[in-house]
Amino acid sequence: MSETSELFCGIISGERRRDHAEVAERADRVAGGLDRLGVRPGDSVCMLMRNDIAFIEAAYAAMRLGAYGVPINWHFKPEEVNYVLTDSGTRVLIAHADLLHPLRDAIPPGVTVLSVPTPPEILASYEINPDHLAMPEFAIDFEAWLKQHPRYDGPAVPQPQNMIYTSGTTGHPKGVRRFAPTPEQVANAEAMRALIYGLKPGARAILPGPLYHSAPNSFGLRSARLGGVLVLMPRFDAEEFLRLIARERIDTIFMVPTMFIRLMKLPKAVRSKHDMSSLHHVIHAAAPCPADVKRAMIDWWGPVIHEFYGSTESGAVTFATSEDALRKPGTVGKISPGAELRFIGDDGNEVPQGQIGEIYSRIAGNPDFTYHNKQQKRAEIDRQGFITSGDVGYIDEEGYVFICDRKRDMVISGGVNIYPAEIEAVLHAIPGVHDCAVFGIPDAEFGEALMAVVEPQEGVTLDVAAIRTQLKTSLADYKVPKHVEIQTNLPREDSGKIFKRRLRDPYWERAGRRI
Repeated sequence: MSETSELFCGIISGERRRDHAEVAERADRVAGGLDRLGVRPGDSVCMLMRNDIAFIEAAYAAMRLGAYGVPINWHFKPEEVNYVLTDSGTRVLIAHADLLHPLRDAIPPGVTVLSVPTPPEILASYEINPDHLAMPEFAIDFEAWLKQHPRYDGPAVPQPQNMIYTSGTTGHPKGVRRFAPTPEQVANAEAMRALIYGLKPGARAILPGPLYHSAPNSFGLRSARLGGVLVLMPRFDAEEFLRLIARERIDTIFMVPTMFIRLMKLPKAVRSKHDMSSLHHVIHAAAPCPADVKRAMIDWWGPVIHEFYGSTESGAVTFATSEDALRKPGTVGKISPGAELRFIGDDGNEVPQGQIGEIYSRIAGNPDFTYHNKQQKRAEIDRQGFITSGDVGYIDEEGYVFICDRKRDMVISGGVNIYPAEIEAVLHAIPGVHDCAVFGIPDAEFGEALMAVVEPQEGVTLDVAAIRTQLKTSLADYKVPKHVEIQTNLPREDSGKIFKRRLRDPYWERAGRRI
């Protein structure tokens, strides 16, 4: 497509384009096929795919039947995939062909397996074993199967959201199973998505994050139904991202802060050659964003960058505009309409304004949820109808919320509570630092000591002594990490966040402890 041709409406993935009518027709055929396989309201349909149009069609089909689409992280090992398939009680697994080959012994008896051809844009973006591209003999060809079934014409039923399995930082992941919404709750959700995600009829959106994550999944499934365009990226590439925004006149995006950092690393000449004037609502979440990075992005793109704080369980409970970010650096905004927050101290009581406490929240207009097969786990995070994801923070006198850290990431050194996120924010501001992670490791004298692992920008040499000196200009001495290491290629989750547990756990395992 040329830069000047008429703008396409539908879903784009690589060179493939499918307009809304074709997506709807295919999704209805998938629903018809799933119905004949016995999928009923409340059942689960698992999807093991990278970003692909077929992923969205499968999710729509499950929802049409009142079933739960269950995205599976495609990085999972066979035993992890088996856990989700078994725990969800799925009847059907729809997966990219290359991802199926290692799963021969991981698929429970009775599960129908549909093999989706791995598309060319994914083959170009990942190193995939060519021997794994053929459909495995234990599967059914998705495209041929789809053509065999008429469009589903059954009665309309309440459509639940996809059941997202949480990351499982301790033990097995948990499926967040939200109950089917009432018409009033659907209207509330639409209004909230318009505010938070900026998704309105005709939106032209791009999704650079994985559909198996909660917020990208919600953003992608909603935006693809609004009559504009949804561009799926097989993986985030900074310059290609800018090119697609300009070519497709993108106006609405969901991002994570790591993407901002990678964009700002591009040469200024590369950044300036792409027209970003179509953007009007960019929303980010999932991890803290360094204040200097956010300011630089606002200077570049204008006051179109927004932020929310929330979780798979809670939904978006705060919202910040660009103006909020510039006025109150580091804030995640004010409490969202319809949301309520409480900040609870170690004694179980609410703490005064300005003091740090564990954050509990609720949105009365949201349908409630449970953890699939783990109702007790749901009860453990509940306090009088308010739930927590384990974050700690505070609210200031003007109603702005600040997140200090995850409660489980908090380091207690010599009896003093230390929040690594505060130290990480200072590290990010040091020239030459690309990314960093701060965590606690065993210490004979203080119980825990701070460790900082710092990843330098490409071509930059960092000095540990210089880093410590710069930290001391902004932090109390007890917050300056006792140990600092320079490392490249830090382990990352697919969202781009550093996989902190992989850095931290070996220290505790060597000490005979695990946190």
